[in-house]
Amino acid sequence: MPTTMQGKGETWLEANECAARIGLSKRALRLYEEHGLIRPRRTQKGWRLYGADEIARLHEILALKRLGLSLQRITALLQGKAVDLAGILGIQHDLLADQRKRAEQGLALVRAAQAKLAAGTSLTADELIRLANEANMTETTTDTVAWKRYEQARPRAEIKLDPRRFERCTGFYKHPAGLIMAVTLEDDRFFLQLTGQPKVELFAESDSNFFLKVVPAQLTFAPGEDGGIDTLVLHQGGHDTVATRIDEAEAKRWGNELGERVRNRMPDPRSEATLREVLEQQQRGSIPFALLSEELAELVREQQPIVSAELESKGELQSLGFRRVGEDGVDIYEAQFAGGALQCGIGFGQDGRVHTLWMRPA
Repeated sequence: MPTTMQGKGETWLEANECAARIGLSKRALRLYEEHGLIRPRRTQKGWRLYGADEIARLHEILALKRLGLSLQRITALLQGKAVDLAGILGIQHDLLADQRKRAEQGLALVRAAQAKLAAGTSLTADELIRLANEANMTETTTDTVAWKRYEQARPRAEIKLDPRRFERCTGFYKHPAGLIMAVTLEDDRFFLQLTGQPKVELFAESDSNFFLKVVPAQLTFAPGEDGGIDTLVLHQGGHDTVATRIDEAEAKRWGNELGERVRNRMPDPRSEATLREVLEQQQRGSIPFALLSEELAELVREQQPIVSAELESKGELQSLGFRRVGEDGVDIYEAQFAGGALQCGIGFGQDGRVHTLWMRPA
């Protein structure tokens, strides 16, 4: 009997051919079936047949394995859920595009360095730093961030939770970016509000796990040694950010301090010099990793080609003019370049690094 069958316009592969063409062993196919990840059809004689749906699922499994996930983690992520081929292809596209971009940037830097050395010219400290950051491609977090984003974007299943079980989660939490996260219970509904942002509703997955519908993000409330909730973990953008519980008095004190900064237009004393350095480095095509939080550094890396091209088109930075403090505590400046202006926002976290950075037309 041939190992490939045609039926109702679709091709079906027996286990031998499916494994050979995809690059797996029959044992691996059986293992994935045992974990409930694939469910091949059976012929009357009991032979397994694999069609487009099963092969799409295998593609998902292999892609997640290459991102470093264990089979147990993949099973927890995919079991009982529909194939999301578009999502996994998007992740693969982004990873491959990022690898190609970084390889091209690294090759260009290496060629430029080789040309300078061949001409008898020494490399500057800035050039050596760029080689260390880009040409060596030492940052390995991109794939981890990618699969976390994929996991965070998966559909979530809401459960009904007794509001009394949520009461232990309510209160105030301090985000590393310096924002206050207020968690409240209102008429049997759960809400989250970050400083300077609108209130959003939370939906329960379990007693301690909740998700948002407005954005692909989740919250986990973690108990301390005494059993009370003392931390909140925000899962968003491929990162897990821990916020620590604070009391209402501290939350009010922080809010009053921010209100005073907003009313009196008082920028952080570090913001102008740091923003200038960030803009000048990005204009040169480098990324100021030492100044940025881990989460922000990853975003800046992804957007670097677009940002560098925009800044390069603007020409030399001529001045930075402070405008105001935003409701979220971000200092807002107008950056005047030889060829135009940009409005920029910069905010610092508790670790002294930049956690918020944005630019838009002035």
